[in-house]
Amino acid sequence: IAEETERVVAERTYGTFSRQVFLGETLDVEKLSADYDAGVLSIKIPIAEQAKPRKIAVGGSSGRHQIAG
Repeated sequence: IAEETERVVAERTYGTFSRQVFLGETLDVEKLSADYDAGVLSIKIPIAEQAKPRKIAVGGSSGRHQIAG
């Protein structure tokens, strides 16, 4: 696992297995990808564009400023 990767769940089981996880609304499930290799299921879900931090310009009498958020 790469350093910038966060491990959310790590389990080992035998037989039939089912797991449901609430993902919230900040993920772009349309771009979800999954790989299964050597008994490991890896699922990657990118953050939705509208949930990513962005800069907006704020006007005022003393000039323009930027706010990151």
